[in-house]
Amino acid sequence: MFSLAHDDIVAADKDLFGLLPIMNKKSQLHPLSFPAQHLLGRLNPRFASILAASALAVSLTHCTVVEAPEPTVEETSIQYPYTSRSDATDDYHGTTVADPYRWLEATEHPATQQWVDAQNALTDQFFSQQQAEHGFQPRIKQRLTQLWNFPRQSAPTRYGQRYVYWQNNGLQNQNAIYLLEHLDAVPQRILDGNQLSTDGTTAIADISVSPNADYLAYAVAEQGSDWVEWRVRDMHTGQDLNDVIRGVKFTPLAWLPDASGFYYSRYPDTPAGEPDDNQPVAIYFHRLNSAQRNDRNIYDLSRFSAANPYPHMTSDGRFLLARVEHGFDANAIHVLDINQPGARWQPIINQLDGRYEFIASDANLLFFHTTAEAPNGRVIAVDMNRPEASHWQTLIESDGDAAIRDVAYIGGRFFVHRLEQAQSRVDVYSAHGRHQQQLPIAPMSTVHAITGGAEHLEAFIEVESFTQPASVWHYQIDHAEFTQLDTPQPPARLDKLTTRQVWYTSSDGEPVSMFLVHRKDLQLQGNTPTLLYGYGGFNIALTPRFNPHWIAWVERGGVLAVPNLRGGGEYGRDWHLGGTQANKQQVFDDAIYAARWLIDNQYTQPQRLAISGRSNGGLLVGALMIQAPDLFAAALPDVGVFDMLRYHTSSANARSWQSDFGIATDPDMFAALRAYSPLHNVDKPGCYPATLITTGAADNRVAPWHSYKFAASLQYAQHCDAPILLRTWDAVGHGAGSPIWLQIEQAAEQWAFLYQALGLELKPQALQSQAQSSNLTAIP
Repeated sequence: MFSLAHDDIVAADKDLFGLLPIMNKKSQLHPLSFPAQHLLGRLNPRFASILAASALAVSLTHCTVVEAPEPTVEETSIQYPYTSRSDATDDYHGTTVADPYRWLEATEHPATQQWVDAQNALTDQFFSQQQAEHGFQPRIKQRLTQLWNFPRQSAPTRYGQRYVYWQNNGLQNQNAIYLLEHLDAVPQRILDGNQLSTDGTTAIADISVSPNADYLAYAVAEQGSDWVEWRVRDMHTGQDLNDVIRGVKFTPLAWLPDASGFYYSRYPDTPAGEPDDNQPVAIYFHRLNSAQRNDRNIYDLSRFSAANPYPHMTSDGRFLLARVEHGFDANAIHVLDINQPGARWQPIINQLDGRYEFIASDANLLFFHTTAEAPNGRVIAVDMNRPEASHWQTLIESDGDAAIRDVAYIGGRFFVHRLEQAQSRVDVYSAHGRHQQQLPIAPMSTVHAITGGAEHLEAFIEVESFTQPASVWHYQIDHAEFTQLDTPQPPARLDKLTTRQVWYTSSDGEPVSMFLVHRKDLQLQGNTPTLLYGYGGFNIALTPRFNPHWIAWVERGGVLAVPNLRGGGEYGRDWHLGGTQANKQQVFDDAIYAARWLIDNQYTQPQRLAISGRSNGGLLVGALMIQAPDLFAAALPDVGVFDMLRYHTSSANARSWQSDFGIATDPDMFAALRAYSPLHNVDKPGCYPATLITTGAADNRVAPWHSYKFAASLQYAQHCDAPILLRTWDAVGHGAGSPIWLQIEQAAEQWAFLYQALGLELKPQALQSQAQSSNLTAIP
């Protein structure tokens, strides 16, 4: 939340955009000079001429920078758009912390928007000059377009006798939803996400199908926003009802068995009538063919806590469950017997000792997957006649080091998806927990989805890897037959690529696994361009998955390295907690030691090593480039969290991240956050890696001011020829639902930046062949 006084905003506005005579106040500006001889031999010298040309173009356009001296061979310079520094400070438990770029948190203020325009202009000029000299982007974009152009679909989900799935023909910006009356029927297109907007920036963010597939509820997100609008389509007529649900973000819909209505969670309204995501949600009931203003508030905990309840319904329609979220490591479960007149909500699980995920029900039994007293997970049965913990029955135990990720109940069987050494394994158990079969999932693969109904004797499973797009498999339960239904074929020689898993030792002696993806003919000479991609948080597991952008990098001879950092969910709850709150530094240590392993084992060297990550992964990149700048030649922090002392001020959703991060209002957590917060550790001039910071102007999950403030701080401190560029994409949010054209544009820009930063060439003929030899070549 912006907290400077109005006069501070006005002063910053005037000083930034020439209402005061800043062109003569050189002592207040921060011109940065960049010698052509790059520090430590890290960067390609051709950056110098590009940066000089970019700086000159921006100075002529915006008049917000000091004119650059004429570049020479020996010395070049770039001057970033001038950024006013205020004297804003905060007191944290007796410690004063400066926040000179606080004014950039007012993202809608004209001063901020003009500053963003100036930053984008500098970035545009950089790439325009690069394209004129090397033509990286158009050729990379061409190849990315080819790699995306293949048909793909999701696993179907069965509702009664009908099936629903999504499909994309290749380069469609958004997916379309299809209905099958039976598996051999002609597909009926029910909803086409490409018809929601002309530029593809409006997406189907989620769907919820009623029992028997009579209705399709679909959530529409504009410009990548987390805010969605739910609409309802009649699957028989293909027409939308008048029902519209607003004021919601991440809610599931819990349908009544007769499809007469559903439960959902929404935020309260502000006095102005706008949804307020600084407050917790409450569960409402919506009856079809009625206005949202008539929806009944079913469960509201805001008087007692800041917890968020989200609804789930048992398939028989007897029990309504509220999954009460207190963060990302633990939750409660409250239950209402809706068939019992006068029944009250019953908190059957309220101890906050782990995650409890509802699986299914069988009469009075409720089945849950939980990490309580089982860091790697277990499946329990709770009898609603005796819901106390002392009466819970464990049906499926943990299995060694393999962590249960999710569980489906299909055809009276439990399908348990585990991660074993960060690779998927699926076991089938009886309703009483007896092991029946392990499905033949290929090594180095990830199970993306398991779909089916409790009453159906078939399951569908999506399986993907780094070198194979998600394919759909069909499991017939009564025959125990597992067959592949489709084999997506991207236009690439995927058989020329390989994935291997290695282990390295981190700073505390703990072994950490890492996936390496590269060409089979890779020769280790210590000079291979390498991209280290990481996340390390929120129990998210980085397991093998297919990404056309990564294929474009790897097929040319680059290495993709994906370490399974602490904070993630690859190895269970303990692995997750080992990288949270006071332990967060361990995540960065794990990544630093991964980089050193790649160097020590002759894969690459610092001049050829880049780091990339999104969101919490953007935080990872920001921390690494500050803590170990000499290890990396380039950094791609995307929609990152960089201000760890104020991240919680943007929304209640952001505040809930404290289960992973901690929060600065806690004295102990403040010390840990201050120690690694990327924004607060750019505290002295130095040479940081070439950096392209990316954010979306419409991002309401991680506010774009994180990227603005971090870019301003880095530009102020940078004292070498490595560029610090900021790209803010208009009409773009946190990334979910981005159209294919935009994903290609963003990746082409990032890859072109890496080619320049790592000193690589892109041979013109490389895009014409799928079987080319390595075309990543160091520039002399």
